[in-house]
Amino acid sequence: MGDSLLLNRDTFGDQANLGQLMDVEEAMQLLNSWVTNEKLVFHMLQVGHLMKAYAASKGYDEFTQKLWHLSGLLHDADWDQWPDQHCRKIIEELEGRNQDPRMIKAIASHGPKYFGVDPDSELDKMLYAFDELSGFVHAYSLMRPQGYDGMEIKGVKKRLKDKSFAAQVSRDDIADASQRAGISVDELIQFVIDHQLRG
Repeated sequence: MGDSLLLNRDTFGDQANLGQLMDVEEAMQLLNSWVTNEKLVFHMLQVGHLMKAYAASKGYDEFTQKLWHLSGLLHDADWDQWPDQHCRKIIEELEGRNQDPRMIKAIASHGPKYFGVDPDSELDKMLYAFDELSGFVHAYSLMRPQGYDGMEIKGVKKRLKDKSFAAQVSRDDIADASQRAGISVDELIQFVIDHQLRG
């Protein structure tokens, strides 16, 4: 991807729009109109579900859970049709819809080495942490006869060491995201195993 995806920005959205979030139904309409790849749609559903589950596990209120959910749900919305504009296109769309700047910033920072935006808030860091790991754990579930049932951390970590398995998943990003979030990779893997939306 090189430097082509660098956003070259450090502010996202308008602070005047704090607290403004579209309904989940509207987010799904946007997702379904932009994304034709069913696997990519499912990935975003999974990440959105993990984000909401994590916010709930921390005891955050319903609005915050929705903020986290939508951030995960829409983070890759432009990847299918406009990979060369990822994630510039979805950021501009959400800014045009006057959405909460915290969601827009989270999406802008979910791949710091690609977009040049550091995840600062807990919301930012957890979206970064769950993105690659969610996809990896799902890939592992698809090769197991029993899927997620009986899945253990050590099995996931064994596959992480096998660079040929799910080779498109960045191990460096997983390690970096874990460090930034201050949560061990083991703990993140266990949360994904326990809360991942299953196909």
